[in-house]
Amino acid sequence: MKYIVCYSGGHSSALVAIEAVRKYGKENVILLNHNISSKVEHHDIKRFKQEVADYLEIEITYANMKDFEQMTPIDIALKINGFQIMPGSAFCTYNLKTKPFYKYLEDNCQDKENFTILYGFDAEETDRIERKKDVMRAKGYKVEFPIAKWERTILDTKEIGIEKPTTYRIFKHANCIGCLKAGRQHWYVVYCLRRDIFDQAMQAEEIIGHSIIGDILLKDLIPIYEDVKSMGICPNDRQNGSSFWANVNRNIPEQMSFIPCDCALF
Repeated sequence: MKYIVCYSGGHSSALVAIEAVRKYGKENVILLNHNISSKVEHHDIKRFKQEVADYLEIEITYANMKDFEQMTPIDIALKINGFQIMPGSAFCTYNLKTKPFYKYLEDNCQDKENFTILYGFDAEETDRIERKKDVMRAKGYKVEFPIAKWERTILDTKEIGIEKPTTYRIFKHANCIGCLKAGRQHWYVVYCLRRDIFDQAMQAEEIIGHSIIGDILLKDLIPIYEDVKSMGICPNDRQNGSSFWANVNRNIPEQMSFIPCDCALF
């Protein structure tokens, strides 16, 4: 049996990789990654996933979209003339990750009984777990969810001397900067810290004729974002969204120091 870790470069997938090697042995574990353009995948995510792989003494296996380094989520949206297949499901995810993943399985895992796929969902993500079970079992593959279901041997990569990607100071996940599935809070961070991506996304909205967020164009959010910046709100996507905007709406400067401003220095 071989165990394929869906190795995104995020902290959860790293923990899955470590648990899998400790349980099944490194010779039976495959770290399957979809390398994303360095324009939108932060260099420290690339550092992190390589350090974990080195610790495990496993070479990363890449299943990449053709010309992946040149293609950002916005580039894919412009090529396809759309942002999302349906709410929460973006064309970029399908082309950069899902399609190459299925192609890898098709080319390398024909004997499906000998492969189990490991995902980094946690115990609270019950809906995602059940959906993934249904999808992959329909394709004939076994699945496991180590973080949600196994007895844990590690909770943080700091335990093995590896720091999380610095992006976790700001973002909840190791997704692309300028995620096409994200909302206003994420795009506020992009507006403040990666104006090049924000401007490209605005131009894409104009060309495609649709909003990325769904209910408002990015250009119409600029006055709001400028007001938020004037209140001293540090760009951060980690805080609960309702709490973040409740603080903004109260517009009381002395209550706006809940996030240290050096959190944006990554």
